[in-house]
Amino acid sequence: MYIGLDLGTSGLKGVVIDENQGVVAEATASLAVSRPAEGQSEQSPADWIAAAETVMDGLARRTSLAAVKGLGLSGQMHGATLLDAADEVLRPCILWNDTRAHAEAAVLDGDPMFRRITGNIVFPGFTAPKLDWLRLHEPQLWQRVARVLLPKDYLRLWLTGEHVAEMSDAAGTSWFDTGARDWSDDLLAATGLSRAQMPRLVEGSEVSGVLRAELARRWGLPEGVVVAGGGGDNAASGVGVGVVRAGDAFVSLGTSGVLFAANDGYQPAPETAVHTFCHALPQTWHQMGVILAATDALNWYGRFVDRDAAALTSELGAVQAPGKTLFLPYLGGERTPLNDAAVRGAFIGLEHATDRAAGTRAVLEGVTFAFRDCRDALAATGTRLERLIAVGGGSRSAYWLQAIATALGVPVLLPEAGDFGGAFGAARLALMAATGAGAEIATLPPIAHVIEPVAALSDAFDAGHARFRAAQSAIRGLT
Repeated sequence: MYIGLDLGTSGLKGVVIDENQGVVAEATASLAVSRPAEGQSEQSPADWIAAAETVMDGLARRTSLAAVKGLGLSGQMHGATLLDAADEVLRPCILWNDTRAHAEAAVLDGDPMFRRITGNIVFPGFTAPKLDWLRLHEPQLWQRVARVLLPKDYLRLWLTGEHVAEMSDAAGTSWFDTGARDWSDDLLAATGLSRAQMPRLVEGSEVSGVLRAELARRWGLPEGVVVAGGGGDNAASGVGVGVVRAGDAFVSLGTSGVLFAANDGYQPAPETAVHTFCHALPQTWHQMGVILAATDALNWYGRFVDRDAAALTSELGAVQAPGKTLFLPYLGGERTPLNDAAVRGAFIGLEHATDRAAGTRAVLEGVTFAFRDCRDALAATGTRLERLIAVGGGSRSAYWLQAIATALGVPVLLPEAGDFGGAFGAARLALMAATGAGAEIATLPPIAHVIEPVAALSDAFDAGHARFRAAQSAIRGLT
């Protein structure tokens, strides 16, 4: 058996899989976020350990763990977990969605070295600008920082006693040479830090350490259980849904939206606001386009017209050509490709004939066109998508998936029911670390439906996207 633990922002999930990758047991524990001031978002690392104990207790109650050979970790990226020389936590972890370091991020991003070496914009949520903020605002603590760990890697320290990170998570710090898959001494020096304060690096499918004997005894695991490097949340999800080879991609229709593509080479293009990170497997990279409002936009519209998302999409019928009404889904800014925190959304082309269903279609099309923008940004780097796997709550809408397939010109694969996310991917990485297996075991999940593009509507969706781009340019100075 193999265990995967996924440390999310709102909770920690654990799964146990058998040697055939069947899920044997699952458990979850919730987590809270502290917001001490506007734009700030923190968690106590002690809460992560308590949640991991709860989840491991739950897994041990549901099945014997005596056959476990490996454990893998997945987790929220970019968080700054700061330790002193005795490995004591210095302050609450500053999370990925904390924007207090926006000024420091802008300064670092203004130095061309950061984009050249990391392949990415320095976003305020990344780790390096948080340490610069700490140096300016909490200098006494900054002087005591002996080690910086990412959230899941603090769990690893508790599990194994080892300070270790892996490539996919490290690539989101702004201290990482993403092409060379190593820390950059120049970037660390630019923020007053050194390699000695960073964890050692392994690949996600490699062994990072061994589970401490006292923890193995507590939950009935054998001695010598290896702990895999694991992956950042999206990279681990990519392993979980089998997106590990060039040409494969997934589209995540959650609160926000992610278009995630695997690459067998390093193809950075920071000017597009595409994230280019290492994948959780050796000599593999991935790129992500991120849109900030996917199902969030549909739920917003549902509150407007007093209908829930399922009711709105169920009344649409077959997919049709985009109408006159356009929706720009920028309810709280946009990431890819605009990198614009100030832009806001709009309905355009409203008329007497615009009814509730026309508004729903416009919202679905607007998010779809935002995904097409992401696809175009990826294409500008040479990345080509051959198919998409759909995940997230929005994938329950057949209309939406048909629109995405048609607008992006690729088939969309809908998995059978089941969670193939970060925890499952982490368990797969544990299997690899324990057995020496590689990417070949990261197969696609069972597919329930394949949604092909509607060829007769291809030109109409191309024209709709062109109007969307024109409207996008028109509103950026108005909102």
